[in-house]
Amino acid sequence: MTRFAGIAAALSATLLVLALVTPMSVASAAENTMTKSIPVDGVTQLEIHTTANCVPNDQCYFTARSNLLTPQGPTGFPPQFYARQNVTVRSSDRMSYMESDFNAPNTREFKSITDNEFSTVYFDGGPPEKFTVHGNTKTLDWSTGQLKQDADYIVCSYIQVVYAGVNLTSPTACARTTY
Repeated sequence: MTRFAGIAAALSATLLVLALVTPMSVASAAENTMTKSIPVDGVTQLEIHTTANCVPNDQCYFTARSNLLTPQGPTGFPPQFYARQNVTVRSSDRMSYMESDFNAPNTREFKSITDNEFSTVYFDGGPPEKFTVHGNTKTLDWSTGQLKQDADYIVCSYIQVVYAGVNLTSPTACARTTY
């Protein structure tokens, strides 16, 4: 019995050493989603959703969307509605340049050294699909211009809405991921 306990202890110690010295595998892609909300009234909430998704083809994709959440589920916004949604794409690595593109009507892109901001204006209500901004980003190294895949990718979004006695700004929803 003592011999069996000695073998088990040696095997356990060997496995522990292997676990400590074996390098961890690097993930090839990652996705993260964040949702934030604020009450509009006793039953309805204003929601903002942000998704950051980096894939192996050297691109990161983002989606920012908003809707009202009622007891019946997500719904769009009512008529005579006005809103401005801001989406910011950035990295915490100060040597990263974010080369971004987007797909959303009534949107302007504002580039800076450290981030890109997309400002979208919505007029009149509609289904939830109408209140969505899609885009993609390549993260580049400032010094070389080459792809930079060791930096994180952060997408933050909020929306300001005005309609029928409601004037609200949602909390900021930030999704963070890496390649």
